[in-house]
Amino acid sequence: MLTTVKKQVKEMKIFYLHLMAYCVVITVLMVINIATYPFYLWFLWPVLGWGIPIAFHAMSVFNMTPFLGQGWEQRKIEELIEKEKANRQ
Repeated sequence: MLTTVKKQVKEMKIFYLHLMAYCVVITVLMVINIATYPFYLWFLWPVLGWGIPIAFHAMSVFNMTPFLGQGWEQRKIEELIEKEKANRQ
């Protein structure tokens, strides 16, 4: 149990570092974009391109995945065990 908690805290730390890097880089890109060519906001492409994976990373770390989360995993394990028991009979 303790190792699971430690693993989750480590994953949260990695996520927060990833999020911090995202915020810093996006801010720098926004400043460069607005300073050099404010008529076309090209920095929005990296916002989306990197932001979507960050959202998935957050969903994974904070167990918010609607499909393949821990609950699904446990149900699938139980389902396969039941199938195996039925096949043995």
